[in-house]
Amino acid sequence: MSTVKKGDKVKVHYTGKLTDGTVFDSSLERDPIEFEVGAGQMIAGFDKAVDGMKIGDKKVADIASAEAYGDKRDDMMVPVPMDKLPADIKPELGMQLSMQQPDGQALPVVIAEVNDDHIVLDANHPLAGKDLTFEIELVEIN
Repeated sequence: MSTVKKGDKVKVHYTGKLTDGTVFDSSLERDPIEFEVGAGQMIAGFDKAVDGMKIGDKKVADIASAEAYGDKRDDMMVPVPMDKLPADIKPELGMQLSMQQPDGQALPVVIAEVNDDHIVLDANHPLAGKDLTFEIELVEIN
């Protein structure tokens, strides 16, 4: 039976959990996820965890934030003056908004701070700075 190596296209089922056991995502109720190993389509730690698995193998992979979505970055915390907000937005802590990047692509952000004269938008990935645990089952190798 062959084992997964870089360049293989694979299908896996997974359940992603935070260190406190909270499930943040799972493929168990839908089709398995398909990706090419080592092509940068998945977080680095997930890619490494799948390498060497055989069809039917199950494993639990603990992935440090550096190998997941990285650490929270201060440069992704963006202060915005209140007078630059659209008039219809009443900013609240934790509110999700969308910023437009220079290339026109939407970037999801969360209001991390609300002050009298400005707000601070957090453009970090929601899982940045968090260590993650994935339960992985290899379903197919192509």
